[in-house]
Amino acid sequence: MFLTYVIWPIAGSISISFYEWDGLGEKAWIGMANYVELFDDEAFYTSLKNNFIWLILYMLAVPIGLFMALFLNQSVRGIRIYKSMFFFPFVISQVVVGLVFSWFYDPNFGLLNIIIEFFGGTGIAVLADERYVTYGIIAAGLWPQTAYCMILYLTGLNSVDSEQIEAGRLDNAKGWRMLWYIILPQLKPATFIAVVVTIIGALRSFDMVSIMTAGGPWGSSRVLAYYMYEKSFSEYGFRMGYGAAIAVILFLIMMIYITFFLMKMYRDEKEN
Repeated sequence: MFLTYVIWPIAGSISISFYEWDGLGEKAWIGMANYVELFDDEAFYTSLKNNFIWLILYMLAVPIGLFMALFLNQSVRGIRIYKSMFFFPFVISQVVVGLVFSWFYDPNFGLLNIIIEFFGGTGIAVLADERYVTYGIIAAGLWPQTAYCMILYLTGLNSVDSEQIEAGRLDNAKGWRMLWYIILPQLKPATFIAVVVTIIGALRSFDMVSIMTAGGPWGSSRVLAYYMYEKSFSEYGFRMGYGAAIAVILFLIMMIYITFFLMKMYRDEKEN
């Protein structure tokens, strides 16, 4: 199953990237021409820059999810209701999240601008401004991603050794010292999964961009996954080889980050 649905498509994409192909006709071998063109493509660099912005800011989901989990990991009345409310963003569709935030940012009747104007400010057309559009979409994506990280940490907190916590209390470990020296080391598996999933989510971001801006305004909110779609399948493209070359670059970036974390995890396990 893994060879059929993962390895074979990856190999197929790498192979197609060396051809000029519209998806229907004959393939024409062009070697590295797609990659040469790619590195002279301004839209590619815009997409790459936006992906790195996504990657940096999306990582906020991990610490925010941790602190939300710590807050919700209490035995008080009604805590299950609060957990459900915090987890709700993750179970709804990314399309719905994108639409909700598009309305939230609307310059005419959006809640964001109503709040800004209430405090005497001037409304901002977030999704129509090249300076803010990428950050606005990332904020929308962080909402469900934070909920996912929170669930991972809540699961990890259930397996924290209570004896170590008691021993820490006897040694007068409280607050940040308790968190840093006793709880966080036991949450390493949850942290690893949260980081890897968040990195993958940031690099393959497509849904939110497609729904909220379709890459606009003037291509300023494009990311690599969306640019790949534009070149391969949209009315502007049908250049399967060029789209595959973008996909290969995105795959290599993902592999660099994931390999780094896998090696770090392996070294930590070896030391222990």
